Amino acid sequence: MSKFYITNAIPYVNAKPHIGHALEFIQSDTVARYHKLLGDDVRLLCGGDENAIKNVQAAEKAGEPVQEFVDKNNVLFENLVKALNTEFDIWQKGSSQQHFTSSQKLWELCQKNGDIYKKKYKGLYCVGCELFYTREELDEKGECYEHPGKPLEEVEEENYFFKLSNYTEAILELIESNQLQIVPDFRKNEVLAFLKKGLEDISISRSNERAKNWGVPVPGDDSQRMYVWFDALNIYQSGIGFGWDDKTYEKWWPADVQVIGKGIIRFHAIYWPAFLLSAKLKPAKKIFVHEYFTVNGQKMSKTLGNVIDPIEIIDKYGADALRFYCLKYFSPFSDGDFSEEKFKIAYNADLSNGLGNAASRIAKLAENSGFTFNKEEPVPFEKIYSPEVTEAFKEFRFNNVLQNIWIGHLQVLDQHINYNSPWLIKDNPEKLKHVVQEEIDLLRKIARQIAPFLPETSEKILEQFKGPKIKSEKPLFPRV
Repeated sequence: MSKFYITNAIPYVNAKPHIGHALEFIQSDTVARYHKLLGDDVRLLCGGDENAIKNVQAAEKAGEPVQEFVDKNNVLFENLVKALNTEFDIWQKGSSQQHFTSSQKLWELCQKNGDIYKKKYKGLYCVGCELFYTREELDEKGECYEHPGKPLEEVEEENYFFKLSNYTEAILELIESNQLQIVPDFRKNEVLAFLKKGLEDISISRSNERAKNWGVPVPGDDSQRMYVWFDALNIYQSGIGFGWDDKTYEKWWPADVQVIGKGIIRFHAIYWPAFLLSAKLKPAKKIFVHEYFTVNGQKMSKTLGNVIDPIEIIDKYGADALRFYCLKYFSPFSDGDFSEEKFKIAYNADLSNGLGNAASRIAKLAENSGFTFNKEEPVPFEKIYSPEVTEAFKEFRFNNVLQNIWIGHLQVLDQHINYNSPWLIKDNPEKLKHVVQEEIDLLRKIARQIAPFLPETSEKILEQFKGPKIKSEKPLFPRV
C-alpha cells in the first residue's frame, strides 16, 4: 500500500463558503477517492486560513472578537464539507496551538539558514490577495487583477523579509525537471516565465499594529506577526505533525498533490517551495491548478449579489447532483459558467432521465420477473476503467472521465434495454433472465465507475442490485 497525501487550498474564513469552494472540495475528494480505489493509503487535508488581515477586518466590521468570528465561519466550511460528502481526514485550523508551534519551527529553520532579515519597506498592498504588488503587476487602473474595484493600501513599515531571490535557479530546476510537476502545462509555463524575470525578496511579517495582534508571533520578536502566506502554507505540514509529531510527518510529507485555484499559483509554485528549500525540507511533488466559476456570465461578487450558496443547491437537489455538475460540465482547465437553470437542465437530462431512469427500469424489470440474480463478483480495479480513462484521471480531466462513462457505458446500457425490449419477452424465461442479468451487470459496472464522483449514488445502486432478489425503489434523482 502506497501513501498518497493530497491537500486542498486552505480557504479564508472571512465569510461563508460559496460555490467556488464547493468545486475545489469536490475535485480534491474525487482524487482522494480514486486513490483509495487504487488501494493507496490516503490522507486528504484542508483547514481554515485564519491568520489573515482580511479576517481581522471582517471581524471588526461584524463587531465580533476575531477568534469568535473565525470559529463561527470555520464551522460553516466544515458543514459544507459534510454536506458535499467529501472525506477530509484532517481539518487544521490556523489559530490552533499545534499550527503556531509548527509555523514558528519553519520560521526558525529558514532563519537558521540565513534567509530572513529585517528592513523598512513601502509598497502597495492588496488585502484580498494578502500580497504586496509592484505597479507593473497591476492593471491600467492600478488595481489588482484578482480584486478589481478594490483600491490597494499604501503601506510603510519595518518587516522581516525572506531572501526569495536566492531561490530562482533552484525553483526553476525543480519545475523544469518535473520534480515539482505543475498541471496543466500552460500554468507551468506561466510560472517559468515569472521565474525567468528573476525573483525579488518578499516581506514575511506584519507589525502588530497592522495585524491587530492577530496571527502567529514571530519567534524572538513580539512586535511582529507572521505574514499569512508564510504561516497558511505551513498548514499543509502542521496538519500532519510538522513540529509536534515527527513520526506522522515523516510518513506523509511531501504532499503527492496540492489542489489550488489559479489565483494562488505564485504562492504554491514559488514561495512555498522556496520556504521549504530554505528549511531543508522536501517540496511537494505535484500542483493541480484549476480555473474558476463565473455565475450567469459574471464574476462572483457580493456587490453584484450573484454569490451562490452551495448548501442551498444541495438541499434542493442532493450532494451527488452538485458533484456531478461541477465535475462533468466544467473542464478544470478553463473557466466555466454556473447557473441554476443550466444545472436543472443537466440534472434532468443526465441524472433523472439518464442514470436514474435506467436504474428504475432495470429494477422494475428484475422485480416483475420474479427471478433470483447473480450476486456481484468482486471487481479488480483494472477492470473498472479503461487505460484511456485511467490516464485522464491522472491528468485530472474529470469531465472526460464522466463523458466516457455516460457515452461509453450508460448509453450502451440504454441501447441494450431498448434493443432487447425485455418487457416484450413473454415465452422464454431463460432469455429474459439472461437479458436482465446483463443489464444488471452493466449497471453495477457503471456504479463502480462513478464511485469517486457520485459516492452516495454508487452505494445506493450497488446495494439495490447486489442480488439475489432485486426490488424497485424510489427514484435516485426525482425529476425537477
